Amino acid sequence: MGAMSAPSRPPAKGPSQRQLRVGELIRRTLSDVLARGDVHDPDLQRLSITVGEVTVSPDLKWATAHVLPLGGGDAALALAALRRHRGELRHQLARGLTLRHAPDLRFEIDTTFDRLDASRRMFADERVRRDLDPPDDAGTGADKA
Repeated sequence: MGAMSAPSRPPAKGPSQRQLRVGELIRRTLSDVLARGDVHDPDLQRLSITVGEVTVSPDLKWATAHVLPLGGGDAALALAALRRHRGELRHQLARGLTLRHAPDLRFEIDTTFDRLDASRRMFADERVRRDLDPPDDAGTGADKA
């Protein structure tokens, strides 16, 4: 009797087109709600909050908004205010969306810019540049004697 192979799993898939479309719709709508100041909270009123990305669960029941206050300051204050008004923001979203049900909202700090800065620092490091740059004699076609 031969050895049984492990069942093959399909490769991990990214978000579906529907998830991406709904996430972008929520991102734009949430950005508009925050820009207009529809939620009456002094902390939210004085902060300009950028909604960088919204990821949506496959069943569209949860949406995670990746946010960052302009300039990156007061991130904890912004996050606390958004979480405090999660229900009101969801209600505002429901008015602007064409979905049957508005997803429950989660808020996280957007770390995209931090990752970009870390990548820039890494590529600027002399050791990394040395590994990435071609050798001086590469591609010259010169024969070695």
